[in-house]
Amino acid sequence: MAGITLYPAIDLKRGAVVRLRQGVMAEATIYATDPAGVACRFAAAGCRFLHVVDLDGAFAGRAVNQAAVAAILGAVSVPVQLGGGIRDLRAIEGWLEAGVRRVILGSIVVKDPGLVLSACRLFPGRIAIAIDARGGMVATDGWAVATEIPAGELAEQFADAGAAAIIYTDIGRDGTLAGLDLERTLELAQQIRTPLIASGGVGSLGDLRRLKEMADGTIEGVIVGRALYDGRVELDAALRLLDGRN
Repeated sequence: MAGITLYPAIDLKRGAVVRLRQGVMAEATIYATDPAGVACRFAAAGCRFLHVVDLDGAFAGRAVNQAAVAAILGAVSVPVQLGGGIRDLRAIEGWLEAGVRRVILGSIVVKDPGLVLSACRLFPGRIAIAIDARGGMVATDGWAVATEIPAGELAEQFADAGAAAIIYTDIGRDGTLAGLDLERTLELAQQIRTPLIASGGVGSLGDLRRLKEMADGTIEGVIVGRALYDGRVELDAALRLLDGRN
């Protein structure tokens, strides 16, 4: 068994840790006002990577929650991948120099694929490509803008880019606790050579068990958010299940 990495999600809105439902900012549930403290708890539990998103930045097209991200980076030694409003090479380089291990590029993947290819070349192993889709079709700008681009088609455009990972989020399931769309996610993972991280809908340890049984060795990781904060998934149990810890 290869093991699957669990990425706990820390989504930031106005400096607080929140979770959205299907990407709707108006439906944000606040879980904590101390992002660095949340990061420390995840790190102490044994998480090996943190997934941080500047939600305000995703809508604004520029960094908004810089102070909260800086506090997280200063509080933990666990590697952090960061997304949300990062749309030019200067911003990418700035966050990498600030201590982010991996920068996530989302909307810019559709709007300026050449920039993404350049970033992957300039910062090998440090760029993740976020493909967010509703009904299999890509959405951008904090999921507010729908496109007619199939997720698989977009992923294939970057097959040889050298990205560290592709993060595939099923928007319709995100924050719903309804379970991953494993069939579509597995289909995409088998279509590409880049490691794939699944996201959107994990609601129970059973969802993670099904992921482990069906996708170990095919899917590199899974992002879990609301289910951790609501206590529906116990973190220690999830880590033991996914990476085979004793």
